[in-house]
Amino acid sequence: MHFIDFRSDTVTKPTEEMRRAMFTAEVGDDVYGEDPTINRLEALAAKMLGKEDALFVTSGTQGNQVAILTHCRPGDEVILEAESHIFFYEAGAASALAGVQTRPIRGHKGAMDPSDVKKAIRSDDIHHPYSGLICLENTHNKAGGKVIPIETMKAIYEIAKEKEIPVHLDGARLFNAAVALGVPVTEFTQYVDTVQVCLSKGLSAPVGSVLAGSKSFIKEARKWRKRLGGGLRQAGVLAAPGIIALEKMVDRLAEDHANARQLAEGLAAVPGLHVDVAGVETNIVLCDIKGTGLSNKEFLTRLKEAGILAVPFDEGVIRFVTHREVTSDMVQTAIERIRQLVR
Repeated sequence: MHFIDFRSDTVTKPTEEMRRAMFTAEVGDDVYGEDPTINRLEALAAKMLGKEDALFVTSGTQGNQVAILTHCRPGDEVILEAESHIFFYEAGAASALAGVQTRPIRGHKGAMDPSDVKKAIRSDDIHHPYSGLICLENTHNKAGGKVIPIETMKAIYEIAKEKEIPVHLDGARLFNAAVALGVPVTEFTQYVDTVQVCLSKGLSAPVGSVLAGSKSFIKEARKWRKRLGGGLRQAGVLAAPGIIALEKMVDRLAEDHANARQLAEGLAAVPGLHVDVAGVETNIVLCDIKGTGLSNKEFLTRLKEAGILAVPFDEGVIRFVTHREVTSDMVQTAIERIRQLVR
């Protein structure tokens, strides 16, 4: 059976152009700084993100953790949103690797209130850890792909600068946010010191992320990447599709957003299902199935039998993610099949 796969935009396969680029990529030893394709990717990413330098990393999680390791010292505290990816989905890496403790702040639609962030910053008291870093996430995965407003990021950044605390952005889907608002990605990145973006989600590269920041920061981050085993030698074969991802795959994210809205509207019309259609801002749709009387497991089993894949997100909530390999016609087919299985 051919499945319509809504589990994640990470399931995207590289395009034929990406595969050819991987095959013909000019390579060298990147640990020596001699891989021309890696160097080109890093320069391109730094320019697009408005930063001085950039570093190719194996994954978004590695990018986030290298950032924490570079910014912080053991015993520091990291302020972040309570359902952020760094807090929720990175296996406690910040504690295990960097020896920091996290300070979760409950946000609204993924966005922390700047006043709450300000209150969370530690005073100069011998009993307190140092507030070593503030982390933001845009778009916010657990909030359903919500775009964190630029004004909110600006307000938090200004508070951080006043207290001399760096700000890191988990921008795994940052290009989705930029496309959703129709603004350059630098509108967001001007309000953070460092940023990580994924090449392997909606941008369709097979692997990898990029961490960007100042030249001095990236120099230190490169050492942390090496410590984590991230020195990848002839990595140009991985950078080549990443270059295509950045140059050619950003604008088409608008198609994913349109398909997500189509899916949300279709699901919302099915009795027993509830979707906040107006809240679908990018490529993630959260569907409340409690009205069907089915458990997550039962609902997902029926979906799979109907040739549709999705994932549980919370009790009674299923997540659907649109991407390049899900067309508008496939979305309509999925809506019709779901209407039948719920009935």
